[in-house]
Amino acid sequence: MFEEASEVFDNMFKSSFPLTFIVFIPAVLILVSPLPAEAAHEFTVYRMQQYDLQGQPYGTRNAILNTEARTVEAEVLSRRCVIMRLADFSYDKYQKALRQSAGAVVIILPKNMSAMPQDIVQQFMELEPEMLATETIVPVYFAMEDDELLSIYTQTLTSSSSQGSLSAAEVLLHTATANGFQMVTSGAQSKAINDWAITSLEGRLAGVGGEDLPTVVVVAHYDSFGVAPWLSYGADSNGSGVSMLLELARLFSKLYTYKRTHAGYNLLFFVSGGGKFNYQGTKRWLEDNLDHTDSSLLQDNVAFVLCLDTLGNGDSLHLHVSKPPKEGTPQYSLLKELETVASSQYPEVKFSMVHKKINLADDMLAWEHERFGIRRLPAFTLSHLTSHRLAQRSSIMDVRPYVDVKKLGRNTKVVAEALARVIYNLTEKGAPGDLQIFTEQMQVQEEHLSAVVDWLTAQPRAAQLVDKDSSVVSTLEYHLGRYLKDVKKHYVKADKRDPEFVFYDQLKQTMNAYRVKPAIFDLLLAVCIAAYLGLMYLAIQNFGVLYSVVRRITQPKTKTH
Repeated sequence: MFEEASEVFDNMFKSSFPLTFIVFIPAVLILVSPLPAEAAHEFTVYRMQQYDLQGQPYGTRNAILNTEARTVEAEVLSRRCVIMRLADFSYDKYQKALRQSAGAVVIILPKNMSAMPQDIVQQFMELEPEMLATETIVPVYFAMEDDELLSIYTQTLTSSSSQGSLSAAEVLLHTATANGFQMVTSGAQSKAINDWAITSLEGRLAGVGGEDLPTVVVVAHYDSFGVAPWLSYGADSNGSGVSMLLELARLFSKLYTYKRTHAGYNLLFFVSGGGKFNYQGTKRWLEDNLDHTDSSLLQDNVAFVLCLDTLGNGDSLHLHVSKPPKEGTPQYSLLKELETVASSQYPEVKFSMVHKKINLADDMLAWEHERFGIRRLPAFTLSHLTSHRLAQRSSIMDVRPYVDVKKLGRNTKVVAEALARVIYNLTEKGAPGDLQIFTEQMQVQEEHLSAVVDWLTAQPRAAQLVDKDSSVVSTLEYHLGRYLKDVKKHYVKADKRDPEFVFYDQLKQTMNAYRVKPAIFDLLLAVCIAAYLGLMYLAIQNFGVLYSVVRRITQPKTKTH
């Protein structure tokens, strides 16, 4: 019976080669059919800054990503998506990815950045300006960690780290059998945003006693800045400055309500936009008031301009000036009153003046008061920072926990008391240095300061994200309108022929991590299938011979006598 079956199969496959495929190929396809590529994880990513300033490009110039994931420990990073955790991030590793022409870089940030060790936070703050200093064609993204993303990172790290310690054959086998992740963004390539408007707001309290009254200008920029716009919350820089400005507006609006305390100074409050982009809002506001109008408080009699920047922490206050004030001027009076209030009422506060000349050769101005100094208006900036170069002013690490409301309230009280002593001329009237004006119903409200900082840090305020219809602008307009008169909005758009600034879109995207086999797996699979089919074909063509051999081996031997 077996001999007859052998002859039947032998003749069938020899005479009909397509029948071989009909019988065997379906079985092969069932056995080796690939598993569908499933999305292991979908998460939001935030792209690094991309902008042009004064014709100079900054940040990453690419937004498209579709490549396989690796960690920086892998030897070959070319055309790979390099995943790093913030705890393991360093500028050398970042440069390694760029030098090897990586397909992209994804940096995983912790959910609670304020809980990170301070040395890691400080290190990353200092690296942010270096990352933005030059443009790169490599897309750079940031993502907030979660369990799935950390699992992807761990699996990728294991795969990348093991390759360096294996032989060539082991690496080939490991590469063919390991699971990988294909990182794909859903957005399009970035493009320039046309006709973007930066919004600034002003409001005033008119003095009493004549027409040519001196004017005190209080300024704070509201926008934030960091390596990624969608992660820039700017709590201390400059949420603290804006909250102090609004509190000063509230306090002095109460004083100006009563005839007995209505001072002979005009108070002009200006909340500027584009502060992190060379103070574009302030520049246009000055041009509109000094060059394009016949009547402006800035043209008449400006006593001084006080800019507020980064005042939510520390036990020191520094008055940054471009030119030391001369004795007998209003700006000198403010300097002395700040010293008096700090030493008499808050001895723990160390007050000093920091002199730095304006360097017009620099691409970026150091402080906002320099915009006014260029137009020959007496101005200075008050900050708890000793230098404009400190990393806290431009970092995604500047989040809400880094603002101490009690210290912000204390600093607000110092500024309010010093301003009041200037506009009411209290020192010349013999008032002691420890005289406190803002007490009881007039005291500084820490609850108001905290509420404003909480609101400002509840959303990113990068200049690319705050348009003229933004809730940030409308809410600022509402608060200014509660305390001030003649609240106005001012807009600045880049010149179309020679733009001073250009912003780009695609700053926030969705990224998918697909679980895939590497490309070499398909090649090895094809080789295995070809070898299997070849062996089956040879076995079928020689089925009779194969059957005879198998029968001879399996047939029991007969005993001979």
